Amino acid sequence: MLNTTKSKDLFEKAKNLIPGGVNSPVRAFRAVGGNPLFMKAAKGAYLYDEDDNAYIDLINSWGPMILGHAHPIIEEAIRKALPFSLSFGAPTAREVEMAEQIIRMVPSIEKVRMVNSGTEACMAAIRAARGFTGKSKIIKFEGCYHGHADSFLIAAGSGAVTMGTPDSAGVTQGVANDTLTAPFNNLAAVENLLETNLNQVAALIIEPVVGNMGCVLPQEGYLQGLRKLCDKYQVVLIFDEVMTGFRLSSGGAQALFGIKPDLTTLGKIIGGGLPVGAYGGKKEIMDCVAPVGKVYQAGTLSGNPIAMAAGLAMLRELEAHPEIYTQINDTTTQIVDGIRLALNKVGLRYTINHIGSMFSLFFTEQHVVDFETAKTSNTQQFATFFQEMLARGVYFPPSQYESLFVSTAIDEAAVTKIAKASFESLQKI
Repeated sequence: MLNTTKSKDLFEKAKNLIPGGVNSPVRAFRAVGGNPLFMKAAKGAYLYDEDDNAYIDLINSWGPMILGHAHPIIEEAIRKALPFSLSFGAPTAREVEMAEQIIRMVPSIEKVRMVNSGTEACMAAIRAARGFTGKSKIIKFEGCYHGHADSFLIAAGSGAVTMGTPDSAGVTQGVANDTLTAPFNNLAAVENLLETNLNQVAALIIEPVVGNMGCVLPQEGYLQGLRKLCDKYQVVLIFDEVMTGFRLSSGGAQALFGIKPDLTTLGKIIGGGLPVGAYGGKKEIMDCVAPVGKVYQAGTLSGNPIAMAAGLAMLRELEAHPEIYTQINDTTTQIVDGIRLALNKVGLRYTINHIGSMFSLFFTEQHVVDFETAKTSNTQQFATFFQEMLARGVYFPPSQYESLFVSTAIDEAAVTKIAKASFESLQKI
């Protein structure tokens, strides 16, 4: 048993000060039981909690730490930027450099606006699409998460053409009425929505590879089909690449699959781990944004100089060393193969979805292609597996419905430890 006394004490104190004791719900461990761990340090492939326990990190801050924690190149960039102040509230050269870097790396982006989070990027992209098209409704997909803006917190109705209902208190029915939902990997459902709401849909927003119902991949031809439908019905296609951007390839999922969306939202990696986001795309859409156009969006800390310094260091390293992707993908394959071997030895039913340095283990024998099939997973088995892995020093996401993210800092010894921990943990289920 791990000694987690300090984490337990901190959580008890936090519950009296912070809603649920955490500043983001999944951190509370409610889906897996037990108390959350409070971290005090991270280096390379490892997290260290307040009780000095070490864990191989398979979350990596939900994606951005692709080079591992406290990477020296990023730390040095931050150190060099610090003496010039933490914030200006005015333009800086680094913002221009970041824009040039993003535009050079991401195939579809012609102009880009920096913001402070993935939620803000998605919210602003939807507003820009509405301003550009003059239409009000959007289509999102069941199980896809685009942040906590009102428009995105909508659950599916009983059918593909049914209006959504609010999935969170505080979201009005009026907002819900403008958000249509469809099952992932189902082109017919999308076309049905577009026909039923003819000339009313401004945008379709999608995670090209889903990370928020677990890792779920687009089926062959699916993204191409969405591109054709958006062209046919004059709908702005938005790729939410907050998780996949610069992780699945240097140009994101859109470069990997060869699809150009009209707008792209980014986050996480472009801050090197610091709070940041961006949205960008076609010039004619982005030029609708103030001060050029009538779509208002602003942010005092947008383009923060410290975040820009860290993000530029990260992106330049990824661009300069494309072999990083070969390495990290090979490492992830080794991890997945080790877990798969352990599952087969134990004889449990499972599905593993894997692409690049993202993967998810589902405790179901069904092929997971959308939210409905993801929900067939045995979440109790996952919770047991999570706790057993944690006890053996491997940190999985504390939810069945989250992707895992691998870093380049994970070496052969860590891969071997994950495989051993998996076999021992699965025997406890």
